[in-house]
Amino acid sequence: MSVVEQYARAHIVTDADLLVEEQDAVPVVLKYDPEIDPRSVRVRLPGRQAHEWTFSRSLLEQGLRAPAGSGEIRVWPCGRVQAVVEFHSAQGVSVVQFETKALMRFLRRTYLAAAPAAPAAPVEREAQLRS
Repeated sequence: MSVVEQYARAHIVTDADLLVEEQDAVPVVLKYDPEIDPRSVRVRLPGRQAHEWTFSRSLLEQGLRAPAGSGEIRVWPCGRVQAVVEFHSAQGVSVVQFETKALMRFLRRTYLAAAPAAPAAPVEREAQLRS
């Protein structure tokens, strides 16, 4: 199993005054490590809101279809091509808007990374034994 790390462009939406560079899409890191926890994903936000959040992969998947979550993390579809992830902490709320296809691509990669490797074909195994 391998680690999946994907960069996605996202918009951080907030009521606070934004710096000019924060009004544009920012790079957000999506990460999945099946060795640490095969059921969780991590999202790392940049800038002043810099923080890494860990939550269930199934919450992300469910939230792409319908509003999901409660407490610290909430995910919901926003129109046909975007999704919103809302992070709550003692410092406030960060609302991050993603393109849905970027999150779906990330989820596909996590399921591929978590899938057990197929056994090598007999010819491949024989060649491996000879080396």
